[in-house]
Amino acid sequence: MAAAEAAGLIAVGAGLAVGLTGLGAGIAEGNVGAAAVGAITEDASLFGKAMIFMVLPETIVIFGLVISILAIFVM
Repeated sequence: MAAAEAAGLIAVGAGLAVGLTGLGAGIAEGNVGAAAVGAITEDASLFGKAMIFMVLPETIVIFGLVISILAIFVM
């Protein structure tokens, strides 16, 4: 019984790790995307820098995914 409860709590933790990082990255990307579009409208040469700033919030989701994979398969 205790092993099943532990497995369930690990699954909930893994889901929260991915879900909350995805939510945070979505909020961040919305703000960064609006600023990036405005900057590219002013100066088209800023496209590369804007794309780098758009990718940065996605790394947070990758970290959350790694943590959830570790939680499920290692623990």
